[in-house]
Amino acid sequence: MGVSPFFIGGSGLMTLDLMMNKRERQVETLLAPTVGNLGCVIWGVELLSHGRHSKLRLFIDNSQGVSIDDCARVSRQVSDVLDVEETFGQSYTLEVSSPGMDRILFSAHQFEANVGQMVDVRLNFPLEGKKRIVGLLSGVENGEVIVRIEDEEYLLPLENVQRARIVPRFD
Repeated sequence: MGVSPFFIGGSGLMTLDLMMNKRERQVETLLAPTVGNLGCVIWGVELLSHGRHSKLRLFIDNSQGVSIDDCARVSRQVSDVLDVEETFGQSYTLEVSSPGMDRILFSAHQFEANVGQMVDVRLNFPLEGKKRIVGLLSGVENGEVIVRIEDEEYLLPLENVQRARIVPRFD
């Protein structure tokens, strides 16, 4: 079992599903205390399988922002935990990064915390003929994300959201 640490200082190449699956949640639960002891929180987890090799992407955050040193510290500690717990029965690559300015939103709570931001939402199934909605995040109600484009509001069921990320503003 080998770990190849890889650090991404910004948003990197993140293009996966919105909500974490059961396995990703298990990894999050396992690693949250370690990451918390290092002064960070887990923003999200992505687990990719490529044949016999896996890639674990761990997005960390804290109120002061995430530095390369934070990523390196978390990577070393998390790597040790994963090896001791034998989480992966095969080789894997661990990537630790900040969520970036164009952060992926993994949970309803993260949507709620980002109301007022521009978002780019990709849907699993078209809504009114659209699989991509880019607009102002207006709220979250009853399991639906509310996105406003000019004078029109779209109610997007969370279970139909494949991926959503913040669209950074450079005003």
